[in-house]
Amino acid sequence: MRATDLSELAAFDAVARHRSFRRAAEERGVTASALSHAVSNLEARVGIRLLNRTTRSVNLTDAGAMLLSQLSPAFGDIGSAVDALNQFRDTPFGKVRINAPNSVAPFVFRSVMAPLMARNPKLELEIVATDRLVDIVDEGFDAGIRLGESLREGMTAVKIKPLLRFAVVGSARYFERHPMVKSPEDLRNHVCIRNIYPSGAPYPWEFSQAGRIIEFEPTGPLSLDDHELMVEAALSEVGLAYVWEERARPHIADGRLVECLASWSAPMEWLYLYYPTRKFMSAGLRAVIEALRV
Repeated sequence: MRATDLSELAAFDAVARHRSFRRAAEERGVTASALSHAVSNLEARVGIRLLNRTTRSVNLTDAGAMLLSQLSPAFGDIGSAVDALNQFRDTPFGKVRINAPNSVAPFVFRSVMAPLMARNPKLELEIVATDRLVDIVDEGFDAGIRLGESLREGMTAVKIKPLLRFAVVGSARYFERHPMVKSPEDLRNHVCIRNIYPSGAPYPWEFSQAGRIIEFEPTGPLSLDDHELMVEAALSEVGLAYVWEERARPHIADGRLVECLASWSAPMEWLYLYYPTRKFMSAGLRAVIEALRV
């Protein structure tokens, strides 16, 4: 097989997996037009349409689906063979793409990135932080980070640092005008900032004490999906915020924010790094896992 043939097949494989020329181009480090040209050349050479393209979508034809089903394992074997060369290098080589929620990414990586990159100078680490629900396989990530270890079939989860918990906070000046919150029931008499997912769906505030768990659903006028914005809103005396304690800790330390309901603190939450269960794990991903795991 000519090198150009393999390049065209690789271009098709990337576009077919992502159902997007743009995302495939980002994965391969080329332009979308270059990928489009390569796929068109492949279709012309085999004499069969492999992709149905519109301005908004890319879908596989039956022939394209059959080709992808046979190409993916082959390219996986090629990638494994190339990555196996890492055993002859001093450190892992190549790119590792990680997806992480924006709300927790700083806590996970802030003390890890510098030593990880120093130990592995040939490793290229790409971290995409977003609270949007991401399918790591479809979007070309090697691994993702999430709360909890409940995963779909074919995924492996590894417990990672740190152990996190939520805290309810309000500004010191807010509490000059409002009574201190002593129990979750008291929250009904306060302005509370609603936590929402990027989809707009709300998630409740959860508290635990002596085995008793209480869920509270705020009904305040402000809804936010970003913990940094929640902290800023609390600092601005908009109301009470339910945020990762790590986010609020500097402001609690300097007295600008006051934590309440500490004895009713939310349960501790472990984070997990998850990745497709596969026969061969890249040396780069293995290095990332070892740096993050508990």
